[in-house]
Amino acid sequence: MTKVDRTRLPDLGQELQFIFPVIQSHRLSNGLTLRTAEHRSVPVITFHLQVWAGLVFDPSELAGLAGITADMLDEGTAKLSTLAISEALADIGAELNIDVGPDVTNVSLTTLTRFADKGATLLADLVTCPSLRDEDFKRVKQLRLDRLRQLNDVPPAVAERVFLQLLYQDHPYGHLAIGSEQTLQAMQIEDVQQFHLQRYRPENATLIVVGAESHSTLLAITERTFGQWQPRNSSTLKRCRPPDSHNLTSTVRLAVVPRAQAPQSHVRIGQLSAKRNSPDYPALVVMNRILGGDFVSRINLNLREDKGYTYGARTGFDWRCGPAPFSVEVAVDSRATVDAIQESIFELSAIRGSRPTTNKELMVAKASLTRGYPRSFETARSIAHGVAQLTQYDLPDQYFEEFIPSISAVEIDDVTQVANTYVQPDQLITLIVGDQQLIASSVESLGLGKPVVLSSEGLTS
Repeated sequence: MTKVDRTRLPDLGQELQFIFPVIQSHRLSNGLTLRTAEHRSVPVITFHLQVWAGLVFDPSELAGLAGITADMLDEGTAKLSTLAISEALADIGAELNIDVGPDVTNVSLTTLTRFADKGATLLADLVTCPSLRDEDFKRVKQLRLDRLRQLNDVPPAVAERVFLQLLYQDHPYGHLAIGSEQTLQAMQIEDVQQFHLQRYRPENATLIVVGAESHSTLLAITERTFGQWQPRNSSTLKRCRPPDSHNLTSTVRLAVVPRAQAPQSHVRIGQLSAKRNSPDYPALVVMNRILGGDFVSRINLNLREDKGYTYGARTGFDWRCGPAPFSVEVAVDSRATVDAIQESIFELSAIRGSRPTTNKELMVAKASLTRGYPRSFETARSIAHGVAQLTQYDLPDQYFEEFIPSISAVEIDDVTQVANTYVQPDQLITLIVGDQQLIASSVESLGLGKPVVLSSEGLTS
């Protein structure tokens, strides 16, 4: 019988090499880019269509247009009603997912391999010829307006919306995909139809197909089902450049959204940082793990375990093609608001050099990133999602195989360097959604100036 010492973590074994499936790239005659990968462990196939139709392409006066257009895709097509679409998905046991991000809209469908043609045909029908009827639009718009009103009573959602506005100001990255009540009210079905016409075109999209078939078979399926998608005049295809973080320097250092008698304050502290394809990415994600990306991270141990201010605090990046937000997110007892902010800023400053990363912290952070990494790509759907990331952020096909070695190569000095480059204490923006009266007298001690008071709609109200 083997004796086990349960007083310490087990020793780390040797790092295994991770092999990502081979990706083949093709271009159909209509301009659609196709990327295929074989995954033969189960008879499942995923079609993942990525369209450059994210919220960054919303007109300023119609924030939320990309989101509501995506919502309309499964509300009926030229051939199928909404109910018929649901029945068609059920008939082949398919799962449909639609997600609108800052840069792209992703539409994916997963089904059994034997239903590959039916699944691809259905997906192509949804994306290329949605009915976009006014009666459906009015109903979907009302649902989004109702949801917005609900979110006004959800402090984390209010914090997310207002914090993005503080970071990005007037740039489209500064709003959520759901838009605002004002912009939704102004929206008409003709706006949706025009957005779909401009953005949903084969030369503006990439289809990733992953399944238990050969590359040639996956290509043939795509040509049969998406080959009829007609391109349009590419000269009318508007491109939206991501913002330069140097042009988004905010004068606001402290903002408050009042919530009278709130028992907790929901706090965001952060700034714009790197792009997803930055060469500093490995060191940045290691830094994040050490600061607030794990339960045993500095900020969580400080605010939860040592001070008892919260059940949990975290840090993270919200990656995109342009400069991404890096922030601390925490909900604390209202009476501990200022102390929690001070402790968070202290930890953000300390990792820059006054309290550098230790060897143990570095080892734990690397292990948490690499030891379970292969599990991130066990299904056709997860592999397709990975290839979509490569496409969106213009990363090399071998990127995932190089991830573990790149993380393993990060040293303490690398963490300190990226912390000094991307964490600037004098540029941090702090947002509090909480009881303004309770914290009014103590926020002055933060030394961040007089707080800007905002409503739950943020800067646009």
